[in-house]
Amino acid sequence: MNATTTRGALLAALACVLVGGSFTANSLLGDYPYAGGQFLRYGLAFLLLVPFAGRGAAARLRALGTGRWLRLALLAAVGMVGFNLAVLAAERSAEPAVPGVFVGCAPVVVAVVVPLLDGRRPQRVVLYGASLVALGAFTVQGWGRTDGAGIAFSVCALVGEVGFAVLAVPVLRPLGPRLLSTVVCGVAAAESAVVGVLADGAGWLRRPDTAEAGALLWQAVVVTVVGFVCWYMGMQRIGAERATLYSGLIPVAAACTAPLVGTGSYGAAQAVGSALVCAGVAAGSGASLRFTRRSGAPATRQRTSERSLERL
Repeated sequence: MNATTTRGALLAALACVLVGGSFTANSLLGDYPYAGGQFLRYGLAFLLLVPFAGRGAAARLRALGTGRWLRLALLAAVGMVGFNLAVLAAERSAEPAVPGVFVGCAPVVVAVVVPLLDGRRPQRVVLYGASLVALGAFTVQGWGRTDGAGIAFSVCALVGEVGFAVLAVPVLRPLGPRLLSTVVCGVAAAESAVVGVLADGAGWLRRPDTAEAGALLWQAVVVTVVGFVCWYMGMQRIGAERATLYSGLIPVAAACTAPLVGTGSYGAAQAVGSALVCAGVAAGSGASLRFTRRSGAPATRQRTSERSLERL
């Protein structure tokens, strides 16, 4: 791995660890209106990101066509608002591990979908690594009680996780990580407000208590502002296929932080699953290939996993 891919891998890993911590924060928001919480989270993140959108942000936004604006709206609706709504709906009739297992399959889906959309075959090393990551995520979380509705909404959560990466590919190059994060947060805040008014009426937004305010601040500042920018910076460097491998760190981070707030424990299954995730990430990202250079064979640089980012 060269300096660019190493930096991209570290950024993607950091983003997913922060998102994993947000699942623990979600446990403190069980009584807060869903849409109102999403509105506060993404609205605050948007305000914080605006000063860092970069020079020429307005010109770049004006240059976007209708198709790309629709893609941004779909990205926010599917990968952000819809994803969180699907997880919440799934947990009404299923244990939290069930949607977690489905979301853990995202690396496998992205490893297949992105190459096919780019007109090429999936890379075997990435696909094998993604399968190992999914197995590790399942081992960390296990399987819980569910029904048909829980499975259906868990599949929707998987679609949202995949969409968060795949839908961003064509707009990442023209906007850049910071402006892209700013725009989708603003769109997601507006969409959350609409959902809140339609679903909860006048009670869609209220003043959070101290614990809820702390959880919302964590999600807005750390998970969304820092996490989203790091995620798209990482994806820009290593591509969506390899970046999504690091989503296996989400359940690992959630399992590690859950004991801190008394919502879970970290045992042998979590340790084994964590090891499988790390092995899958190392194999799929090609990190282990650097050790073959000791044999004296000429070193070759790895190409970026997705030509689609280069052509935008």
